[in-house]
Amino acid sequence: MTRRYLPSSLPRLAEDWAADGPRVVDAVLAPDDGEESEYGALMTAADASAELVAGLPDGKRRRVVVVAETSAADGAVRWRDVVAVHVDTEDDADADDDLAWWATQEIGDLVASQ
Repeated sequence: MTRRYLPSSLPRLAEDWAADGPRVVDAVLAPDDGEESEYGALMTAADASAELVAGLPDGKRRRVVVVAETSAADGAVRWRDVVAVHVDTEDDADADDDLAWWATQEIGDLVASQ
């Protein structure tokens, strides 16, 4: 399996939640399955997410990274492939701040709270 880190935003996540799966744009792959490599891929995707949220209104400027495990490094991602979502706890978080982990069964609540 290939773990893919997908940069997103709260508005994009809400739009995608109504679709078959999250958009795959600028997916980040870890070079190996080591913890440090995976953390590096997560934070690289978070940096890309920061660019997506840069002009959004208050309450929407939180970095979002959708993590999926798929059989290939490319192609569509379905919600059943998603293993977690990582989200900033507040708007305009520092680039070095860790993102909060959301379980897949909590995505609907996260989207509804926006």
